Amino acid sequence: MRINGMRRVVVAVAALGTLVTALSACGTAARDKGDPEGAGHAGPSRPAGGDPTRIPDVGDRLQRRIPADSGQVVAVYGEGRDSAESTVVLYTRHGTAWQRTRSWPAHNGKKGWTTEHHSGDRRSPVGVFTLTDAGGVLDDPGAGLPYTQDASFAAPRWWAESHWHDFDYVIAIDYNRIKGTPPNDPRRPEGEERGGSIWLHMDHGSGTSGCVSMSKSDMEYLLRTLDPDRHPVVVMGDKGELEA
Repeated sequence: MRINGMRRVVVAVAALGTLVTALSACGTAARDKGDPEGAGHAGPSRPAGGDPTRIPDVGDRLQRRIPADSGQVVAVYGEGRDSAESTVVLYTRHGTAWQRTRSWPAHNGKKGWTTEHHSGDRRSPVGVFTLTDAGGVLDDPGAGLPYTQDASFAAPRWWAESHWHDFDYVIAIDYNRIKGTPPNDPRRPEGEERGGSIWLHMDHGSGTSGCVSMSKSDMEYLLRTLDPDRHPVVVMGDKGELEA
């Protein structure tokens, strides 16, 4: 278990009184195995003549928010503003060019997307966010990001059984959270009303409470591939907002 002294304290606090709050934003059993070659799933691909220095189908507003030192982008392309269906594409930078590495089907918030996320709205926040911390119920699968394994991640057993494994693996999306802490750290710097605990996590076959969910094998691939030295970020939103 890779937890230092500080992390033990934080996880203990979450387990004693704030776990339900930390889990309330998230929710989804595996669907398909993804696209190991990065070309078979119907995700966005670079059109002929497209600019290789840009992430495809992402407009200037969000493109400018991708850090210059980022070498990995997880792009979440939502089908529509009110849709829970999305596609996740991993892009890797080679020199100045972005290359589409893999893509997978995914789910987002049950009610779709929002540019002003609030607790309980069941919409995923649109934006560009860093990816710095991971964890889950299961042992570390070989993650590049700092990984906290702890049983306190487990979904409550009063949830539907289909959700019990949602948090076997999670990657924290740095929305309204403190970087460098376990994903289930309950602190929310922008206040509780802005929501939090927005994660990449395992899929149960339908929309979430604000997170993005993928199959177990897809999560394992991301955990093993995301490299903190490459400063990974997620660019996420419905197609309309992404292109704006």
